[in-house]
Amino acid sequence: MNRPGRELTGILLVLAAVACFAALDTTTKFVSTGVPVLMALWFRYMFQAVATTAVILPMHGLKLLRTQNPKFQFLRGILLLMSSFLAFYSLKFMPVGEFTAIVMITPLAITVLAATSLNERVSPLRWLLVFGGFAGTMIIIRPGDEAFDWTLLLPLGLVASNAGFQVLTVKLAKTEAPLTMHLYTGWVGTLVASVTLPFVWQHIDSWQLWAGLLFMGLMGTVGHFLLILGYARTPAAKLTPYLYGQIGFAMLGGWLVFSHVPDKWSLLGIALIAVCGAAGAWVTVRENRVLMNPPASD
Repeated sequence: MNRPGRELTGILLVLAAVACFAALDTTTKFVSTGVPVLMALWFRYMFQAVATTAVILPMHGLKLLRTQNPKFQFLRGILLLMSSFLAFYSLKFMPVGEFTAIVMITPLAITVLAATSLNERVSPLRWLLVFGGFAGTMIIIRPGDEAFDWTLLLPLGLVASNAGFQVLTVKLAKTEAPLTMHLYTGWVGTLVASVTLPFVWQHIDSWQLWAGLLFMGLMGTVGHFLLILGYARTPAAKLTPYLYGQIGFAMLGGWLVFSHVPDKWSLLGIALIAVCGAAGAWVTVRENRVLMNPPASD
């Protein structure tokens, strides 16, 4: 397949992946009404761990378990488990579309983390986009509004843990195979969540809830596989703008399942986050091109 064809395939795979993640979040909100959060979290990770192991271990053998950084693999798994817990808990209280929009400021938060922790230079335009993204978040949360509730701050904790997860992923990707990271992430989340399972387990009578738990596991597993396939075909900087398609899918899911339509202020905040995030991705592409093709000196 030629390069444009590979890149288009990568874009379509990523769009399919974020559609899966939006379906996962929508189903999580539905399941959270009748299943304890930690129980649902365990089920989601167990499904991913078992399915991933069953599919990729026979193909690649035990060499897939080799890692140069077991401590970082464990820490990465803990950070993703923390992100998932905050996501599940947030969705008990928040509409899916607004929740997804807030979470999508993660790339902008990584910019701040890179500047403060990694001492990377950040251009004024990037800082402006970061400010715009956080302004959009504040419009959605509206801390001074009479309808404000502390649970609206949960996605901000998710953004922080997810930003740490992404930075660690970039570090590990230099020495670790993507499928190895995916395998360890699933099992770390499963084993840690298993510790809490005896304390939160409850009997489920509803077949709809069982179907929801199975669908959550399926969408999480398929979504991550599609994402890996997409990034294998297309540079990450080119794919980032399409990740914001998850907001649209999430709003559609919230409308179809819960008949929820964001109010005008939430729509404004969502639009501001999407524009600033996509613009940040465009700036990344432009900066990478400059680095790869520096202007000729006289």
